[in-house]
Amino acid sequence: MIFTVMVSRSNIMLRENLKQEIDKLNDSQLRKIADFINSVKAQAQQLAQSMPFWQRATPVERADNFRRWVAQLPKTSVTLSDKAFDRGNIYE
Repeated sequence: MIFTVMVSRSNIMLRENLKQEIDKLNDSQLRKIADFINSVKAQAQQLAQSMPFWQRATPVERADNFRRWVAQLPKTSVTLSDKAFDRGNIYE
């Protein structure tokens, strides 16, 4: 808990310091910063797209994805026989 508070305060201080420094920049410097930020965003987006869905999705997103997948399966009444579910038959 203390570590989280310290990190949060550190992030707030960093953010405020960056805002102050950005306010001092001229237009040319601001364009360079904007280009850098866009580059970082593009890299993050590429990284996110290269990760498998199950690694980047939240549990809710994974559950929704699974439900959509199940819903698209053929609606047949064919199932395994009761014999197939019998524990004794598993090892035969």
